[in-house]
Amino acid sequence: MPKIKKVIAKEVFDSRGVPTLSVSCELGSGAVGEAKVPSGKSTGSLEALELRDLDMDRYAGKGVGKAIENVNTEINLFLQDKDFGQNTLDEALIKLDGTANKSRLGANAILGVSMAFARACAKENGVELYEYLGDLVGNTDFKMPEPLLNVINGGKHSDSGLDIQEFMLVPIGFDSFYKKIEASGMVISSLRQILLDKKYEVTLGDEGGFAPKLASNEEALDILGEAIQNASFNKEQIKLGLDVAATSFYENGNYFFKTSGIKKDTHDMVLWCQDLVSKYPVVFIEDPLSEEDWQGFSDITQKLGEKIKIVGDDLTVTNVARINMAIEKKAINAVLIKLNQIGTLSETIQAIQLTKAQGWSPFVSHRSGETDDTFIADLAVGLACPYIKAGSLTKEERLCKYNRLIEIENIINNKKI
Repeated sequence: MPKIKKVIAKEVFDSRGVPTLSVSCELGSGAVGEAKVPSGKSTGSLEALELRDLDMDRYAGKGVGKAIENVNTEINLFLQDKDFGQNTLDEALIKLDGTANKSRLGANAILGVSMAFARACAKENGVELYEYLGDLVGNTDFKMPEPLLNVINGGKHSDSGLDIQEFMLVPIGFDSFYKKIEASGMVISSLRQILLDKKYEVTLGDEGGFAPKLASNEEALDILGEAIQNASFNKEQIKLGLDVAATSFYENGNYFFKTSGIKKDTHDMVLWCQDLVSKYPVVFIEDPLSEEDWQGFSDITQKLGEKIKIVGDDLTVTNVARINMAIEKKAINAVLIKLNQIGTLSETIQAIQLTKAQGWSPFVSHRSGETDDTFIADLAVGLACPYIKAGSLTKEERLCKYNRLIEIENIINNKKI
């Protein structure tokens, strides 16, 4: 097993200009791996704790000096000159922290070390990161995931006023990852022109999608249909996906829609989603209900689960215990996977493997506060996950994930020759 020489963390900034960690792990062999930790804005209440300084005189309390200090002192001293595999490292970090949600050392500190160690091990072994990750689960059949591109931003990811947080393109009708991205880029260009022609702003939300102040969620879907058609594609080639992020507008048993001023109960929400699926080429809906509305999730999966993917995000938070609850209640048929929701690579892999064992689909996902780290691209390929969410094609912290996936596709194809 590799021996850790040292781990070092420093403060860098994510795509929202908020501090985060960059962690470097050096092995005894001299191999070095680096990782930058993402951060979410629309977060589930049960996510592992991202340790912030809470010093209001510095970055409005969002500094990560405490997490950095934890890496550079306690974690570094604990790991130095010890041999670890990926699982034993992550288990040791969880035990060292000693809390249920990684709140003492910080999930951001622990995850940075976990990811950096994985990169260092891949370098030491002379393999691509996705190959190292695949080896952890015995996978050598590497396939490209379906990209899910968030092209209109609402909810907490913009000030557009739209209730639905993400309106995504799902380019299924193309025979390579590159062609899927190429087609999506053409639709995004078409969408921009339509918005300009209609005198809407084309400012960008957190994840690179446009954030126009539209009259309704349905208008966004209608405009997307028009953009697909104007780009010379059809609804069989490019489908749509939605992240409702319903927890963000849920209160006291009701869902309050800003666009219409209407409030809906769980039954109304299920009917609304059914209506959207009947009218538009929607192939998945993420978090259509609040994170504790288990009965609502079960109802909507019973009604729509044969037609589309019902994806749990805030509901399941990449947590095996929550996924097991979802299995028991038949609440969903797909799980969003976010490394920083749980805080170690090994636990993330466990969540993916449990999801796949159930016959469900794992959706690997970025966060709204991203960096130029491309780890999730390799994770999706290495663990044979069928979908990846990485935002639109308009911001570098999103583009780098797609560019890495194009690079991986070329590597895989060249090895087949």
